[in-house]
This record gives sequence, C-alpha cells and structure tokens, in this order.
Amino acid sequence: MTGGVVSGLGKGITAASLGTLLKARGYKVTLQKFDPYFNVDSSHLSPYQHGEVFVTADGAETDLVIGHYERFINECLTEKSDITSGRVYSTVIENEREGKYDGSTVQVVPHITDEIRNQLLKFDDDTIVIVDVGGTVGDIECTPFLEAFKQLRVLAGADNVAYVHVSYVPFIEMSGEQKTKPTQHSVKELQNVGIQPDVIVCRSDYPLETGSKKKMAAFCNVHTDCIIENLTSDHILEIPMMLEREGFASAVLRKLKLDEREADLDGWKSVLKLAYAAEKTHTAKIAVVGKYVEMHDAYVSLYESVKYAAIDTRVRYELIGVCSDKIDKHALEKISKCDGIILPAGFGERGFDGKVLVAEYARKHDIPCLMIGLGAQAGLIEFARNVAGLKKAYSHEFDSNSECPVVKRGLVSFKKGACVTFVKSGTKLAEIYGSDKIRMRHRHRYEMNEDYAEALEKAGLTVSGGSEEGHIDAFELRDKKFHVGVAFQPEFESKVGYPDKLIRAFLLASAKPVK
Repeated sequence: MTGGVVSGLGKGITAASLGTLLKARGYKVTLQKFDPYFNVDSSHLSPYQHGEVFVTADGAETDLVIGHYERFINECLTEKSDITSGRVYSTVIENEREGKYDGSTVQVVPHITDEIRNQLLKFDDDTIVIVDVGGTVGDIECTPFLEAFKQLRVLAGADNVAYVHVSYVPFIEMSGEQKTKPTQHSVKELQNVGIQPDVIVCRSDYPLETGSKKKMAAFCNVHTDCIIENLTSDHILEIPMMLEREGFASAVLRKLKLDEREADLDGWKSVLKLAYAAEKTHTAKIAVVGKYVEMHDAYVSLYESVKYAAIDTRVRYELIGVCSDKIDKHALEKISKCDGIILPAGFGERGFDGKVLVAEYARKHDIPCLMIGLGAQAGLIEFARNVAGLKKAYSHEFDSNSECPVVKRGLVSFKKGACVTFVKSGTKLAEIYGSDKIRMRHRHRYEMNEDYAEALEKAGLTVSGGSEEGHIDAFELRDKKFHVGVAFQPEFESKVGYPDKLIRAFLLASAKPVK
C-alpha cells in the first residue's frame, strides 16, 4: 500500500481497515510498516514530530501506527511489524562487516532491496501481509522500497501480490470541480518505477463523481470497481464499514485470486452502534496532565483507550489537556471542574513537578486519578513527601544523589514490553483485573522503590502490585474514590470492543449520571 499526492492521508488507518475486513472473512492477517527515515526505531523520535512511541508486547519501540493496527485487528504485533530504512541499512552494513556478501560490492540493488524483502518474508506463508509503505510516492527516500516491492510480483508470482495506492482527490470550492489530475500524476510516478496499482483508494471530503471514477479508470489503467471511495469521517471506527460498502476487500481478494467470503462484522457493528448511541447514561470530563497535550498524537493510544472504554460504558466524555509544566492556580482551577484526572507516562524532568502538584490536588480533593508510568512516580513521591513524612523524597532520574530515592534505577536497564505484575488480593487492582497475575506493557528505566514500601503503607498507601524483580508496580489509596498508580501502560492493551479494564474502571469512577 503506497501513498500519493500528499502525506497524512490516513494510509495507516486504511491499511488497518483492510486488515479488519480480511480478518472478518476468516483470513489470517498481519500488518507491517516500512518507514523511509533512517532512525533504527522510534525510541529517540520527538513526540512533536512523530507522536507517541508505541510499545509492542515483545518490547519493540515502534511508530504509533502499529497501535492502530493492533487495535483494529485485535492482534498483538511484534518488532517484525515496524521496519525503517535505518534498520535495513544497519543490517546490510553489519552483514558486510561480517563478510556475508563474499566480497561483493554492496549496493542499493540488490543488497538493500533484498533485505527489504527479507523483512517482509519473515511471516508464515498462509498469512496475508498488508505492507504500509511510508512516505509519498516521488520521495527520494521511498525509491528502494518501491524497487523491492516492484520485484516482489515477479519473484513471488503475480497472484501473490496486489498493489493498493492511496491518493488524494481535491475539490476546488471556487470552481465547484473535483480534480483527478493529482491522482493521475501520482499513479504515473508509481508506473515510472514499474508498479501498476491494482486498486486506488481515493481520499476525499466529497463523494466521488461518476465522471471522476471513469477518468481515473481510463488514465490510471485501473478498473472502475477497483477505484474505492474513502471519505473523511468524524469517527475513525466508521472507516472499515465505509470501505466494506465500497467493496475494498473484495477488490483486493480478486487481485490475489482468493475466495470471497462473507464478512462477519457483527462485533464491529455493535461497537459502532454503541458509539453512535444518542442516549448516554453518564458523563465525564477528564483532565489529561502532560507536557505534550497540545499534540494529539503524543497520547493517541491513551485517547483511543478512553474512547473504547466510553463506548463500552455508554459515557459521554470530554478530554481536557492541561500542560504539566504550567501548573498554576488557573490550571488547578481548570482541573477542579473535571471529574477525573490522568497523569500519563513520559520521560524527563520538565513538567514533573506539575504532575506532583496535580497528584496532591487529586488526593486532597478526592478527584478520581489514574497515574501511569512517570505519572505514577509523581503520585508516589507526592504521597511520600506530604503524607508519609519523607520530605526529601525524589527520583534518581532527576537527582542521582537523592537522599530519599522513592524512585530508583531499576535492575533492568530499560524495561520494555510485556512483563508480569503480581497483584495483591483484596485490592482494587485485583478486583478490576480479576487475577493475581497480569501481563502488561512497560516502557521505563526507573522503578518505584520497594525499600520504602513499609513506610508508605504505614502512612496509608496500599502497594497493590509488584514486579518479578520485587519493585513496586502499582499502588492505590483505598479511602479515595479512585487513586491508582501503575508502572505499566494499560492503554497499549486496549482494542476495539475490548477496552483495558483499568481505564474502564477509572472512567466509571469519574462518570456522573446524566441529569
């Protein structure tokens, strides 16, 4: 699946939607993103440029679109699903240094293109792999990927590869005309590298005119029934159903010469029905206190997980972003009007003191508060300072010489991926997850220090979860409506129709009945 004309068309959501539709027909499906940038992975990318870093169960730090893939097809993906130019070139250079090319001159073709295909061919033969090629056709960085996938049809067989091109069809308000020329040029660029698209998905704010479809079919050499309309939607979960009505999956299956099967989308339809239900039993205004709140994609998994929980519980919700490095009386006044508070995960000292202040405000005013990752560390330090009498409580992350390191460097240098948390019976956490052992995804270097557990519990805090290394993984205040901190990131576990239980419980604790 390639993109044309402009970036940001929603190619990832289109790919995820295709995965949903094929899986609904009983096919085994996975997704893979190829990004042209030279970062080896997403671990060092700024949230301002690339949004959140999504963590897979096996610990890969990936592009946020991998989260959309997982949520849509309800599968846990792995590091094999996120490939960058940096990773491909690093592998090729490493192979050259080890003498694996028998003294050959290493070049883009065949060595880089071969390695790109090697990354694709790691999946089982009975799996349909939907490959999302990042960037826009015509970008110089995309050329090796397009060359590799052009060769694939010859090497794998024409019936084993289908090319889908996602393009933009603008509408010129001044003249009242829909323009297909950008798509024609984009397809021509694709044809220049040897790829003839089988299906064109047309992103537009307006329905495609009959004349537009005919023109694209004629000039792009694509059958009319393989030109798929993909209109802008207010609700991301509507997109698979829109594409199903357009016959998107059927067009792809025809090109792959696979059986058309009846799609079982009842579960998806049920979620959509709840999402669009006019009557909501409860309402909730939630403050999200973080340093990247002006960037939606920086917390996209968290926002999506709250959405799924709200759909499931029939809660009409509103998310209010509050910048954690600008916490003053005006910010606290804004928070005071909210029904719940989320302190999300993160790294770095900027905004940390603000999270500490908000955790204190939530505790004193008994506002339901869910603290995740760094947010949980802020909540633990707040309690240690203001309730347990540990006035110098701090984190080794910000002061390596801290006299009272309530948060310390962990035994594992960087904890990433799914890890076990042992849950204490009789706690709110045990009630929520219904188990004494859960497996959740982590992404942090520093741990909540078990050496202070006795002093903290004596002051009224309950340590509700511990890691395999013995660190504090979760805590709660039992005398509050909802005051829970967790080292793991529950938002990474939410799927469409299957919201994470902790986020669901937090939302219910925050919700008020509709008057």
